[in-house]
Amino acid sequence: MREQVRFAVLGPVSAWRGAVEVDLGPPRQRAVLAVLLLAEGGRVPVDRLVDALWGAAPPASSVGSVRTYVHRLRRALGEDAGLIRSVGDAYVVRALPGDLDLADFRELTARAEPARRAGDLHGAAVHLRDALALWRGPALSGVRGEFARARREQLEALRLSALESLLAIRLDLGEHAQVVIELAGLVAGHPLDERFREMLMLALYRSGRQSAALETYAEARTLLAEELGVDPAPALQHLYERILRGDGDLLAVPGDEGQATASRHGATPDAMTPDAGPPDAVTPDAVPPAEVAPDAVMPAPSATPQLPSPHGPSRPVPAQLPSDLHGFVGREAQLDLASALVPEGDAPSATVVIGGTAGVGKTAFAIHWARRIAPRFPDGQLYLNLRGFDPVGAPVPPAQALRTLLEALGVPPRELPEDQDALAARLRTVLTGRRVLILLDNARDAGQIRPLLPGAPGCLVIVTSRNRLGGLVAVDGARPLRLGVLTAREGRDLLLRRLGAERVAAEPEAVREIVELCARLPLALAVAAARAADRTAFPLAALADELAEGHGSLDAFTDADQAADVRAVLSWSYHALSPAAARLFRLLVLHPGPDVSLPAAASLAGLGTAATRSLLADLVHAHLVDEPAPGRYAWHDLLRAYAAELSAATEGPDEITAARRRMADHYLHSAYAAARLMDLTRDRIVLAEPSPGVRSEAHTTPQRAMAWFGTERAVLVAVLREASAHGFDVHAWQLAWCVEHHFGRQGLWHELGVTLRTALESADRLGDPTALAHIHRGLAQAESYAKRTGDARAHIERAIELFAKVGDVPALTESHRQLSVVLEVQGDLEGALDHHRQALELLGPDGDGRLRSWILNGLGWYHSLLGRHREALEFCATALELARARDDDYTLGHVLNSIGHARHHLGAHDEAVAAFEEALARFRHVGGVPWAEAHTLASLADSRLGLGQPDRARALLAEGVRILERLGHPDAGAMREKLAALTPDGDRAAPSG
Repeated sequence: MREQVRFAVLGPVSAWRGAVEVDLGPPRQRAVLAVLLLAEGGRVPVDRLVDALWGAAPPASSVGSVRTYVHRLRRALGEDAGLIRSVGDAYVVRALPGDLDLADFRELTARAEPARRAGDLHGAAVHLRDALALWRGPALSGVRGEFARARREQLEALRLSALESLLAIRLDLGEHAQVVIELAGLVAGHPLDERFREMLMLALYRSGRQSAALETYAEARTLLAEELGVDPAPALQHLYERILRGDGDLLAVPGDEGQATASRHGATPDAMTPDAGPPDAVTPDAVPPAEVAPDAVMPAPSATPQLPSPHGPSRPVPAQLPSDLHGFVGREAQLDLASALVPEGDAPSATVVIGGTAGVGKTAFAIHWARRIAPRFPDGQLYLNLRGFDPVGAPVPPAQALRTLLEALGVPPRELPEDQDALAARLRTVLTGRRVLILLDNARDAGQIRPLLPGAPGCLVIVTSRNRLGGLVAVDGARPLRLGVLTAREGRDLLLRRLGAERVAAEPEAVREIVELCARLPLALAVAAARAADRTAFPLAALADELAEGHGSLDAFTDADQAADVRAVLSWSYHALSPAAARLFRLLVLHPGPDVSLPAAASLAGLGTAATRSLLADLVHAHLVDEPAPGRYAWHDLLRAYAAELSAATEGPDEITAARRRMADHYLHSAYAAARLMDLTRDRIVLAEPSPGVRSEAHTTPQRAMAWFGTERAVLVAVLREASAHGFDVHAWQLAWCVEHHFGRQGLWHELGVTLRTALESADRLGDPTALAHIHRGLAQAESYAKRTGDARAHIERAIELFAKVGDVPALTESHRQLSVVLEVQGDLEGALDHHRQALELLGPDGDGRLRSWILNGLGWYHSLLGRHREALEFCATALELARARDDDYTLGHVLNSIGHARHHLGAHDEAVAAFEEALARFRHVGGVPWAEAHTLASLADSRLGLGQPDRARALLAEGVRILERLGHPDAGAMREKLAALTPDGDRAAPSG
């Protein structure tokens, strides 16, 4: 019987004869074996091997090279074993059962499913854990090329599928609290994969964290909309709705009754949960694979021996890590993600770059993590401050850093070469065969780090830097780990650790204010805590008041020690910027936020978009701004305060005014272009030419215009407020005109009211009757939809008076039509009909066709409300003809609604249903009119009831309620009551979200 040879592809491509690893030769030779193994006993023609190794452009010698590689592999594996056989012009690996880790993985995962179906959840979990334990890192590690990349993705999908199954079983076993952190890591690593997010929501909900579960869904909805332009899948939406209404059925754990099953596998649920002992006391082989983050490097199979260090006891074992920070709190999810990157066994050495803005706690995190995993590096832990952003000294040169590291590893100084390359080679030699952790703190750039990287497997390099070190990631394979500010809970825990539980518990509101006023930045919280610790007789509310009084300033965060002075710490990053990047940083503070686009930033600075993109990249690189979404830039409050101080001290008043004007011009002209695309028949306003240097957004379709409005919604409200506050009154009222149509269509009545009331102040200051007329008309719409009809009527009548005075007939026509809406709500249907007749008369025979269809539809609607349904259908028929000729979905939706209403009241319920269903389809096709969609659903429900279909009516009403509740629409309550009246068991079936 031949000696068993085991193969592995779930990690580095490897082979072992017994306990001895086989040298498989160079990467392409390993790639040949990988292709043969992945065929799992199937024939692999030579031409397929050539394609896998060289792709579309193989060298002339490729076939000969393949045959040479196969020959060498046969020798390495043992010619007598006959493992690689020739079959015609193809090769096949004859591996016995159990010889290939991929085959074992498939077998174990296949066993899990019948066990799960039989109710043996613990047995299924054991099979899946054993399967996942076979992974020793990314599949096919070290094999390059398109073939390897594609197969690696396929194998990773298999791993994630098994991990998903295991996590689902653990949730069924009631281990929701234990899997939260792992699921959070999976969601962070695979943000668009809704499977893990769904399980995370369920785990959080079952752990009593309903709000966190709902936040997880909100993040998914935002991310999917921004990245893919889609909504979450129905399953995720359904789970969200159940969590939102506190569905108790979700708390039931299917596996609760199956505890006896565990004993058949020699384990109890507690025994299977790896929570015993502190994290840094767990050896790599003891870590269950299900507890490792998604891209973790797994332990090697037991057949692979752990080789002892070749270096004798005379070598020193350095232990240079600084002491752990006393007040370190939280960061558990990031610590788990970081620990998953630690190399195991003979896996390649890893480099992890910990980045983040100044004061975010990079060094504290790195030291805490390094100390946690130090036992996994028995050959030593090195620490070196590279002083990349030191306020006094220069950055440490690579040659000096190499000498320091080599001396710490026991190399006598007299034996060290002078040349930097020779020093780097000596370091790589000394580290070969050793497991050493190297913490390089405060790095300046990739060039300072690259010579210090080990070449042999088994080592870990942790780097902290204010810069992103993108070159180290792109060229050297470093893994980035970015730290943001603390969560509110972590900020509270930091204060609790520094000030004590009794003091923190006594003033919870003051603690909350302190955390937020410190922008949840660890350094600022530490400074504030130190101040509170020195004033034990003062209440924390006094500190909160002091911080609030100085909000927008860094004076409250000064310290004699520059390392603890927030302003000084931020300045080290700022002074490393180029003059152009520093100027952009100072000007960005003029933007009201919450974030800024590239064209808006370019307009602020008066620069081209290409130049601005480069400068923003510099600021992101320095962690002085963040890029939370592609092309969107943001910063926390203390960075804003620092930029404001610099701006006030550096920029003159004329430059600040000019930058503010360019910013207002950018948003006004961009919004005007979008508004014109979305409503082609609306009366126009006249804009002044934009200032030089303004880069307006280019909108090519109504859909793109609507998407831009959605993205910039919060920014537009803030910019309008800023424009009014700084005397740009024309910009303020005209910007309100631009956003009015979009906000109205979206049902954003609160934002619409806020912007228009601010714009009214600007229009009053201008005393411009045209401006006042437009704003009063907009306010009439906002007040009408808020059911404040008295105020709405006063605004629209004032608008009619002003438009008549200035002779703006198109705007006057539209205002009469709008007055009809107010009168309808007040119950004056004859008055509403009369003002629509006046609008038609003002339009004249040659007026705009789209506006004509709207007015005719209104005439039909009011006739129907007055019970004159046949007359209504005559007006609507003409309106429908005009709208169909233009293929105008939005207008068609409203006209078909009116037709459906008339048909319904004439008893023609089938025809009404047809009209309402087409209206609904039109609204959904055009998008962005959820309130119209909801009211159409309610009308359709009425007609379904008329046809004797109460179940379908209830479903339609429930959908309408969900839409209106999401909008905060005032009609939500009435529709909910209507649904409750149709529900046999009262309002229990009415949705609450």
